[in-house]
Amino acid sequence: MIFAAGMGTRLRPLTDHMPKALVPVAGKPMLERVIVRLKEAGFNEITVNIHHFGEQIIEFLRANNNFGIAINVSDERGELLDTGGGIKKARSFLDGNEPFLIHNADILSDLDLAAFYRHHLSGNVDATLLTNHRKTSRYLLMNKEHRLCGWTNLSTGEVLPQNLDYPSEEYTLEAFGCVHVLSPSIFSYMKEQWTGKFSIIPFYVDICQKAQIQGYPLDSENWFDIGKPETLAKAEAYYHTNETASE
Repeated sequence: MIFAAGMGTRLRPLTDHMPKALVPVAGKPMLERVIVRLKEAGFNEITVNIHHFGEQIIEFLRANNNFGIAINVSDERGELLDTGGGIKKARSFLDGNEPFLIHNADILSDLDLAAFYRHHLSGNVDATLLTNHRKTSRYLLMNKEHRLCGWTNLSTGEVLPQNLDYPSEEYTLEAFGCVHVLSPSIFSYMKEQWTGKFSIIPFYVDICQKAQIQGYPLDSENWFDIGKPETLAKAEAYYHTNETASE
């Protein structure tokens, strides 16, 4: 599943007349780059959620013949449901006998997506989260086995779950890389309080003491959150240089 429903407020005025997912990066819409990478990694069915200028995404997929794979559209034009709510709304496309990968449209990296997926399959876990050590204020708290144990906001001092013994040397601070693999078992944890619009990270933190949620560290400079102008410019330069060199 690709999250393509965001408003893209940080990229205005680029997103005043187009969805964030169609903003080009070195000549190609970010959504196209993610779809092609998933296809190259062996994924043959993708769900894309839409909201802001969603009809442009539908037309873009149609014009490109869905890039030769099966693409479902989870329509959130009536209400933007955030990351957790978006996954739950798309359950009919995702639920089944095998895990599914979630990828933000505005994240580009050199992550080996096939290896990442295989790593999830090799463990008896409910979720595998890409992590990195970039500087931020909000971090996942991982134990020495790379299992998610909590979350902290360094700027406010908030720690969740509230009963977690932190600060402690037992935990490492890792930033969420916005790519994750979920087993269908994850839906069994989405009880009554997890309905409508909700973010996936508070959900993970809420269930982490009973669910098996592991981290997958990626230490690479080539991870870009292109949802903001300064990192979009860096990604532009990186892809322009590398793709020009390979031609």
